Amino acid sequence: MPSNVLISTHFMSKSYGAQPLITDISLKVLENERMGLIGPNGAGKSTLLKILANMEPADSGEISRKRNTNMIYLPQEDVLYPDKTIEETLFHAIPKELEAWQVSKRRQEIISLIEVDNINQKVKTLSGGLCKRLAIGQALFQKPDLLLMDEPTNHLDLEGILWLEKILKDAVFAFVLVSHDRFFLENTTNRIVELNRRYPDGFIKVEGNYSEFAEKREKYIHEQAKLETVLSNKVRREIEWLRRGPKARTSKARYRIDKAYHLQETLETVKGRNAHNRSVGIAFETTHRKTKKLLDAKKLRKSLGGKLLFDDLSLQLTPGRGIGVMGRNGTGKSSLIHILNGKLTPEAGSVKTADGLKIVTFDQKRELKDGSQTLRQVLSPEGDTVIYQGRPFHVTAWAKRFLFQTEQLGMPVAGLSGGEKARVLIANLMLQPADILLLDEPTNDLDIPTLEVLEDSLEEFPGAIVLITHDRFLMERLCDLLLYLDGNGTAEYFADYDQWLQYRKVRLSIKPKAGETSKSPPNNKPHKLAYEERKELNRIERQIEKAEVIADNLQQQLHDPEIMCDADRLAKIYAEHKEAQKKFEHLYQRWEELESRSNDIGS
Repeated sequence: MPSNVLISTHFMSKSYGAQPLITDISLKVLENERMGLIGPNGAGKSTLLKILANMEPADSGEISRKRNTNMIYLPQEDVLYPDKTIEETLFHAIPKELEAWQVSKRRQEIISLIEVDNINQKVKTLSGGLCKRLAIGQALFQKPDLLLMDEPTNHLDLEGILWLEKILKDAVFAFVLVSHDRFFLENTTNRIVELNRRYPDGFIKVEGNYSEFAEKREKYIHEQAKLETVLSNKVRREIEWLRRGPKARTSKARYRIDKAYHLQETLETVKGRNAHNRSVGIAFETTHRKTKKLLDAKKLRKSLGGKLLFDDLSLQLTPGRGIGVMGRNGTGKSSLIHILNGKLTPEAGSVKTADGLKIVTFDQKRELKDGSQTLRQVLSPEGDTVIYQGRPFHVTAWAKRFLFQTEQLGMPVAGLSGGEKARVLIANLMLQPADILLLDEPTNDLDIPTLEVLEDSLEEFPGAIVLITHDRFLMERLCDLLLYLDGNGTAEYFADYDQWLQYRKVRLSIKPKAGETSKSPPNNKPHKLAYEERKELNRIERQIEKAEVIADNLQQQLHDPEIMCDADRLAKIYAEHKEAQKKFEHLYQRWEELESRSNDIGS
């Protein structure tokens, strides 16, 4: 094995019962590895990570590991002792070769890195996000050569994800991570491996970050679809030839008969692979309400445990508007959602809604109420028929829309995976007509293919959306306004994620001391459009058209004699038109910027 290879697998396979999970995978993990491991739920990502970590055996194949490699595995759920303090947890596994001064030095580095104030706090008193930081700090204290991480952004808020991104960007160790966070993968990896049965080898490796992977994956899927069409046409011609009853006496005829059967087998194989490209069918039900103002919240104030979460917070929801809510864990994001849906009462301020308004909430702590119920009972409580958008669907067809197999319908839902449970909840959510969707971390447990379909569906939803998410790609795509809760009672609005990021950099930066030179100006050379920017360019023209229609409609209302005679309505319409025009101009400027950079690269 070459000296720069930490782990090497050769035709490694793993099955559970009769179900093959990983088949004949050959993979190398190098000393400078920055690998992102992705794939649909159930593809075997966590299993592969455990096999690499030597925590689970493979069924067949060869696995070689470089001697004396300090390899550390971080599972999805942190394994910490609740009655130990932060300090005891961090330093329970001190490497034997370290001297006392080295331990002391590293102790200070790690405490500073994980950003804790009181190292004597017990683990059981910590938030999920701080537990995750503690688990990562414990691993880093041991100076790993290779860090294997399963969903390391679990429980981290956006600030925590940015914190982890910086650690991994500056890392002197190799790492392999499982993640569904596309921004995170884009910013931290230099190689992507996707486990998926749609590929002939069961997986695909791409050198580069997530953008480059997405380009090659789309090209592959397109080529596979073309191959299926070509094979279908060939098979149809061969079947017609076979039906004419050729004489099988000649070797030429027998050869063609064998070739025809081989073509059919090849077509079935390609069809089977392409079937794995099938995605969840998500489309949210709407009431088709024409009301312009759905919800108007003014000067909201809320505290929790004596701590002020936010004050003087105003928010207005109209059809087509998307507002993203950002902030560290515990800053009041979920509390705001529950004030908007009426489950919590603000200490001050008011929430006014349109008559008969229908609000649907997708809660972060969503659970299936009765785990003993079967999937069939949960998807269709009233029998074998589901009514969706006025049309009847048999429960079997409804289940297949969410990628469930017919044989799963009799299973208790308690036995479903986290991603499968999330799909069940989305299925039930879709049956409820809504004017407003309040979504609290809707991406939890969803794989990337499901995330992409969820994005498409939410973008087409004509009502209003309030979205809490750590998925920056989803937030950028759906939200035309971001609300940031700082945890100290202040709520601020930002036009987009980039504007917030600049604000954060300024807020965290230290002013240069006297005599220090300022940083060199940024390089303004155009960069290649990232994956998310290319997708943004593809959809922004439709957003511009939509914004222009809204602005034109409001412009016409300003000349309506009935409205012109009503000073209050006129002022309100004028303000709405000004805001709509501003949004249109912002979108157009963004389109010009992306289009210009795209043309610069192509020229």
